[in-house]
Amino acid sequence: MQVKVTGRHMSVTEAIKSYAEEKAERLIRFHRRIQEIRVVLDFEGGLPKVEFIVDVERAGDFVGHETGKDVYAAIDAVVDKLERQLREHQARIKQRHKGRQDEATG
Repeated sequence: MQVKVTGRHMSVTEAIKSYAEEKAERLIRFHRRIQEIRVVLDFEGGLPKVEFIVDVERAGDFVGHETGKDVYAAIDAVVDKLERQLREHQARIKQRHKGRQDEATG
C-alpha cells in the first residue's frame, strides 16, 4: 500500500507529510484491500484544506475532505470520517455475506 502526499498552492513540510502518512496508515486496519491513499493539502480562502482519497480494490474510492484553521486537526478529522466510511462499508459487506449464508442454509 502506498501513501502519496502532495501539496496544491502550498509547500508540504516534512513534519506535515510524516504526520499525514502516519494517520493514513491507520486506515489499513479498517479494510484489507486498500491499494493506495492520496493526501492532497491545499490552501483555500486562507484556510488549509485536506483531502484523502482511498483507493480500495473492488470498491469505489472513498473520499474525505476537511477545511480548518489547523492542518493537523483537519487531517485528524478527515481520518475519522474515512474510518467511519470504511467501517460502514465492511459492515455492509459482512451483512451481504451473512444474508447469502442464511439463504444457503435456509
